[in-house]
Amino acid sequence: MINGTAYPLPSTTRAAPKSRGLYALAFQRLARNRLAMAGLVIIILLALAAIAAPLLSPYDPIKQNYDALAEAPNGKHWLGTDALGRDTFSRLVFGTRTSLIVGVFTQAIVLSIGVPIGLMAGYAGGRVDNLLMRGVDIVYAFPDLLFIILLRSVLGGGILMIFLAIGLVAWTSIARLVRGQVLAIKSEEYVTAARAVGASNAWIILRHVLPNAVGPLLVAVTFAIPRAIFVEAALSYIGIGVPPPTPSWGTMIQDGYTLIFVAKHLVLFPAIAIATVMLSFTFLGDGLRDALDPRISRRV
Repeated sequence: MINGTAYPLPSTTRAAPKSRGLYALAFQRLARNRLAMAGLVIIILLALAAIAAPLLSPYDPIKQNYDALAEAPNGKHWLGTDALGRDTFSRLVFGTRTSLIVGVFTQAIVLSIGVPIGLMAGYAGGRVDNLLMRGVDIVYAFPDLLFIILLRSVLGGGILMIFLAIGLVAWTSIARLVRGQVLAIKSEEYVTAARAVGASNAWIILRHVLPNAVGPLLVAVTFAIPRAIFVEAALSYIGIGVPPPTPSWGTMIQDGYTLIFVAKHLVLFPAIAIATVMLSFTFLGDGLRDALDPRISRRV
């Protein structure tokens, strides 16, 4: 009280800071991981190169030039030419488009098959779970590469058939992951409360179960994309991948293998490209796994 007038005392407490969401905190942790951010930057650059491939390529990637057969890197052809005189840099850039498309679209097929099966098996439980997971075990028992080769022989050629063949083999891991996440999430108190107030199963799955399974699912997809790219390269290497003359890193290695002792660059550059994209996705996947780990403190 001053001069008979009462004034409120200054508050000694601060307003509580606004709580940040899990994914906002995860992004901040991811941003501090230098390897993960380096991988993300490389992936973005590769994606931009794939989109702008016609602008970046100085030559037609399928046009043959018999006056420049298997040339070493030079001022005219930065990464040299292959056995048919095609510019290696141009084919490498267009091969980036092929590899990323295969990796992304294959995972779209994997998610469209694996996520619904995992959700149904984990949430329904009982006989439904047992039946679905035995089917998953049967598909999982087949050797991946052999199964893909078999599907390719049945489905025929074309890049879309490669997406389908790889996707029909690789969905089992996603289904198992989603099932495990659903089994853990559906026993949580907020799911029990939602069920008690009369929420439908579809509402519970879409509103509570699936959003809480996105983190591990995102990490699994990040790791699966480079595996799909490697499978496509392996298929192209043995001659049943992307049909010629479409540029593909695996096809470039297969074409250059016969001249490896004469023109090493024909194998070296596409091999470096495959290794780079696989390492980039691996670093990003490791960073996402650490950033989304609920055991890590929320303090940033």
